[in-house]
Order: sequence, then C-alpha cells, then structure tokens
Amino acid sequence: MASVSRENIANLQDKITVKVTKEDFMPSFERSLKNYAKTANVPGFRKGMVPAGMVKKMYGQSVYNEEIIRTASKQLEDYLKDEKLAIFAKPMLVADTAPQQLDMNAPADVDFVFEIGIKPEFNIPAVANKTALTKYNIEVSDKMVEDEVERIARRYGKPEDKDAVESKEDIVYVTFEVVNADGTVNENIEKAEDTAILERYPAKLQAELMGKKAGDTLVIKPSDIATAEELPVFLKNSVKNELAADTNFKLTLTKVALIIPAPLDETLYSQVFQGADIQDEAAFKELIKGELGREYHRITVERLNNEVYEILVHQTPFDIPVPFLKRWLKEGQDKPKTDAEVETEFPAFEHQLRWTLISDKLIVENNINVSFEEVNEDIKNRVLAYFGIQAGEEAPWMDGYMQKIAKDEKTLNETYQRLMFDRLFQFLHTQFNITEQSISEEDFFKLQDPHAAHHHAH
Repeated sequence: MASVSRENIANLQDKITVKVTKEDFMPSFERSLKNYAKTANVPGFRKGMVPAGMVKKMYGQSVYNEEIIRTASKQLEDYLKDEKLAIFAKPMLVADTAPQQLDMNAPADVDFVFEIGIKPEFNIPAVANKTALTKYNIEVSDKMVEDEVERIARRYGKPEDKDAVESKEDIVYVTFEVVNADGTVNENIEKAEDTAILERYPAKLQAELMGKKAGDTLVIKPSDIATAEELPVFLKNSVKNELAADTNFKLTLTKVALIIPAPLDETLYSQVFQGADIQDEAAFKELIKGELGREYHRITVERLNNEVYEILVHQTPFDIPVPFLKRWLKEGQDKPKTDAEVETEFPAFEHQLRWTLISDKLIVENNINVSFEEVNEDIKNRVLAYFGIQAGEEAPWMDGYMQKIAKDEKTLNETYQRLMFDRLFQFLHTQFNITEQSISEEDFFKLQDPHAAHHHAH
C-alpha cells in the first residue's frame, strides 16, 4: 500500500517522500501490457496476435517505468490536493534520490523523494492602513496647446527646397558611406541614407553642416562628432550601424529643405479630426486641448498605478523559499540555466513573483473578475475604433472576425489580463488615501520615477 510522508527542511520548503509498493503498480503494469499486445504492430504477426512474451520483451521495461512514475505522481497529486497545499511551480525530485534501477523482472517497492516550495500567507499593510498617495493632474496651459498646434501644422506641412543649411529646423537629406584607410569609399558596404531635422543630429555635426549646400561632403568619425549620450542614437538612427563608432564616413548632403507649416484652415482641421465639423481656429484648439487632457490623464493614472504597484511589492513583507525557487529557475525550465544566469535573473523574477502573489490574493479576496462577454466586447470595440466605425454602425464582417478571434487564445488571454488588471487598479484606487494635486507638465516630468524611488529605498 502506497504511503506519503512530509517533513520540513527549510522555511516554506518541505520534503515529501512517496513510497509505492509493487502491489500498487503491478496490476496496472500487467493491464497496460495486455493493451499493448492488442494494438502492437510487429512485422510477421497479425495485429493483436503478437505473443505476450515478445510484447513484454519489446515494450515491458518502458511500460513498467511509466506505470511506477504514474502511480507515484498520482499519489503525490492526491496528497497535495487533500492537504490543500498551495505550492510554487511543481514538485522537484530531490537530487540523487531518483530510483537508479527499475527492473520489471524483479519488482520491488520504490521510494520517490520530492521537494516543494510552499506559498506564504501574508497581509497587505499598505491596503489595510490606507496608505496616502498623490494623484497628479497636469494642467493643460495655453502654451501647451499652441506648441501642439505648431507641431501639427509642421507635421502636415510641405517641404520647400533651400540652397543651403541655415537653421536647426532645416531638413537635411544625407548619405553615409564607409571610407577605407586610403580615403576611398568602400563600395562593398551599402551606403546609409538619412533624412532628419538638423537639430536631431549631434551638436558638433550640426555646426559642421551649417552653411553647406547640396553636393557638399564631409569626412566624419561618429565617436569624434558625437558625445557619449548622442552616439548610440546617431549610430542607430542615422548611420544605421551600431558598431561603427570609430569608422570614418563620407557624408554627402544631397538636399536641403524647410517645412512650410500647413495653414490653420478647414483642410487641416478635417485631416486632424476626421468627421468633425470644425468651423474655426478656436474650436480646433479646444479639441486639441481635450485630446491633450485625455493623454495627460492617461499618463498621470499610469504613474499612480506604478506607485501603487511598487508600494505593494516593496511594502508587503513575506518570505519566499529562495533556494527552491533558484533551483526551479535553474533546472525546471525547458532549457537549463547556469548558476550565474540564475543569480542575474533572480531579482527581476522575485519582483514579478511578489506582485503575482499579491495581485492573486487581492483578486480572489475581493472577487474581482472579468467575463468572457466583456473580453469579446472589448476586442469588438477596439476593432471598430481602429477602422473608425461608430458604435451602432453596420459592420457585417464582424461576426466572421469574432469567430476567428474565438480560436486566438493569445489575443483572448492578453485582453483578459489587461481588463483584469485595469479592474484591479480601479479597486485599489479606492483602497488608498489618494489626494489630487495640480501640477505643471514641466514639474510632473521632474518627479522621481516610482520604480527608481522604491528600489533606491530598499
């Protein structure tokens, strides 16, 4: 008769020994062999007519091994269920305890020793104490609206050719060609073409290009004309070769242009806000102010959610079975990791694990849920919005599209997770003592990032 025993070996870490006797697995082993005999395909024998001795010789040992492991696994699974143990990941065989030789010709009792990591029980002080938080509201100033109008007018503007580079706002069309040691262009390396507003280039290069005309050339080395901060962006976006910091390039200016901003008229208004009936500049600016307000609301709510997340992760004290989890990270994945990889990855893994435990507890205890209908409705609304179709308008293709989505587990799962966490944070906003505070855009972006603040504090 199989038996299961458990002993504590470390904090939140137990050892479970499963003893299976030959009486537990031999009957099912013999049944499985008979089933094999009925279905085995062996050349020279009709199906189901293979002699039992041959079946046993060919398949017996692997079937015997499978039955022992299946029996032990079932005993362990039943034990965990009966004991209502909440464990991390899955039980792992204790190193050097796996049965060495299983012999179907000499059936014997077998012991399996597993290690488990147990999930901790804990309270969440930040919620219990209604921790004080600030929800910032960015004031949309007239200047912010004017700046946005100017940006939009430039975006919808048209380029007008110029003779020479005269301003940081000029658009420069350039090519970068790798130069050999003897000063000739390396024809084997494809040249990179780039179009950019001059002010996006490194400051030194801006100065060198000032006054230059179409057809003018320069020989530059990225590491000489860019600061350490400017260099990675310049190499990636302009030179399009992130490894060429110390390479000489021939820069050829092929064209210079200046964007002439689009006039503020009904043509521009209808391009920016399709379908809206905008009569004048004041109405246009009012709509832009509303758009900016919604975007800044999204940004400030995101910051508040990050603050809540970091407080919950860093101010909810509980232990976790670190040795077990490190071993699981190392050995329990599809691809084993080295000790060095585990040590590098563990801090981020632990941070995410703590959030998972905390959020799962909050979701269960506060009955936060999302229905399948809500997931479908959200997907449908997003698709309609993408195609600019208003709610209530005809979209005869939608039913076919939703039938396809019903089989797309990735999209369904991602939507469910997003809605679930939106709902969780909406609930959490009611559990903290939140004070609202107006703030300028400039001051808001000077605030310390919540992640950095909490990581420096711990």
